[in-house]
Amino acid sequence: MKAQLRELVLQAIKSLQNDTVLPADLVLPGFVIERARSREHGDFACNIAMLLAKPARAKPRELAEKLVAALPANALVEKVEIAGPGFINFYLAAGAYHAEVRQILDLGDAYGRSESGAGKTVGVEFVSANPTGPLHVGHGRNAVIGDCLSRLFDATGWNVQREFYYNDAGVQIANLAISVQARARGVLPNDSNWPENGYRGDYIADVARAYLDHEPVVADGETVIGEGDVDNLDAIRRFAVASLRREQDLDLKAFGVGFDVYFLESSLYSDGKVDETVKGLVDHGHTYESDGALWLRTTDYGDDKDRVMRKSDGTFTYFVPDVAYHLSKWQRGYEHAVTVLGADHHGTLARVKAGLQALDVGIPKGWPEYVLYQMITVMRGGEEVKISKRAGSYLTLRDLIDEAGRDATRYFLIARKTDSQLIFDIDLARSQSNDNPVYYIQYAHARVCSVLRQAPEKGFTFDQQDGLAHLARLDNEHEQILLTELSKYPEMVEAAAVNLEPHILAAWLRELANAFHTYYNSHQFLVDDAALRNARLVLVVATRQVLKNGLGLLGLSAPESM
Repeated sequence: MKAQLRELVLQAIKSLQNDTVLPADLVLPGFVIERARSREHGDFACNIAMLLAKPARAKPRELAEKLVAALPANALVEKVEIAGPGFINFYLAAGAYHAEVRQILDLGDAYGRSESGAGKTVGVEFVSANPTGPLHVGHGRNAVIGDCLSRLFDATGWNVQREFYYNDAGVQIANLAISVQARARGVLPNDSNWPENGYRGDYIADVARAYLDHEPVVADGETVIGEGDVDNLDAIRRFAVASLRREQDLDLKAFGVGFDVYFLESSLYSDGKVDETVKGLVDHGHTYESDGALWLRTTDYGDDKDRVMRKSDGTFTYFVPDVAYHLSKWQRGYEHAVTVLGADHHGTLARVKAGLQALDVGIPKGWPEYVLYQMITVMRGGEEVKISKRAGSYLTLRDLIDEAGRDATRYFLIARKTDSQLIFDIDLARSQSNDNPVYYIQYAHARVCSVLRQAPEKGFTFDQQDGLAHLARLDNEHEQILLTELSKYPEMVEAAAVNLEPHILAAWLRELANAFHTYYNSHQFLVDDAALRNARLVLVVATRQVLKNGLGLLGLSAPESM
């Protein structure tokens, strides 16, 4: 609908240019056509008159009148009015909403999809957990944000590459290896000689036992066999990392999350990418040496101070491999790149972007984009749940999935804006009540399926073509509200993708479910009047389709019975 209205406005502008009311060399401003806040002010409002008033040398309201007069006739629009300083308000004909219902049924699963991404490549990096333990609930929020963004990009015409970055180098991996080694030697976490920074969860004992038993582990297509030698720390490290990678993969699979690319941090060093990146920064004159260290002039790119790249001991600071990694994304053709990170990573973003700009290889200033999310508090019975026996010090994602179910866990973790702190109420997530949003949405889908099952049981047939021919019979308030909500779906998908805010779609699905449940509770669908019955069934079938499509973009099931 918005696209069609925009085209009408563009035709009106062209007409005024032909009449010299607007200059022929007009630079078209970024005008918007948005849903009116109140039905009293129409269905959509446009601000174009205010933006073009200056080049037209006219008052906004006067220009609005000329634009309205130049609008081509269209069956989509019932009337157009001018409000306030020059807003153009469009009132749509009932047929516009009926046409949308026909499109929903014609397109089915493809309804709401678009080609706005034009087949360009977007890399979405998410989860990227250190392979040192099971995934925690924070990783779960990261996973569902990244997965939903990937689904939304796919639905808007992008070529999506889902990427997992394994931090398989550094101090934490070393701590993992010595922890497994200690367990393999029979040392317990409570013993005085347990490693100071060792991991204490039960999973360490499981990895040590499998290593000693020479078990094979398959992770990302590679098989690693436990050698059983407690003195071979390198072998223990390889086996432990593979074991934890496999466990994380299984958890993500249970969560409905998959990846196209697995990238190892260690490869940046083995393939010379870090050295290549440092050389590029030095060659472009953006570095200097001081106190035995190599520094990057990040202040030239908006950072509050310059940053050390290579310390006096010859080791690199942690942001240098991040720059090398993102450079590899650019070299791999990621025209758009999105990285999902916890809010605690905020301080590193400016220096990574500064490093990318300093390479002078044509990377745009806003590249990559970051989605930062806040942490989660999990509650059960009014008390915070913090610890998992398996992990030892935190609640795992698998614990949450096992307790609340995959669908509820995904929805609850995506339902709030990413920069908002989130309270996950396990009791609410498990409840089968209207207060549970995911249950409420899925129940709407199941209710439509139930109505369609009941029809033949009550001796009624459903004639979809007859229903489409009698959509004008849908004239009560609840039907009008439901028709309006259905028409918003493509806009919700586009907005959620463009703004990197999947919670927009999650919240709107609840609004759609509410519109349907209100309609269901107020009217009979299986009435004796065949034309009215078929029209109402067409409307609810269209509702079922949109609910299914929207749930799919959030990675949720659309049950036929509950």
